Amino acid sequence: MPLALSTTVWLFGAAGFISLTAFVALILAPAMSSFGRWPEKMAAGFLSFFILGILITIGVVGGLGYVFVSQDVSGIFPWSGQ
Repeated sequence: MPLALSTTVWLFGAAGFISLTAFVALILAPAMSSFGRWPEKMAAGFLSFFILGILITIGVVGGLGYVFVSQDVSGIFPWSGQ
């Protein structure tokens, strides 16, 4: 049974894949290869993923802040008063 996904889902999936690939190629791989011993490589990998988590959190909080503050979409929530 094939999945019936909309174009938006495919575009968001492609953007997520490209972003993850860019993170690995531009941040994680250079950080891991710049150290020689495995504890240093593990620390660099951990810190890289920590930064990735922070960036994702900033994006989610910014997006939610826009949704809650925007007057264009405020009518979709029951507590918006409209």
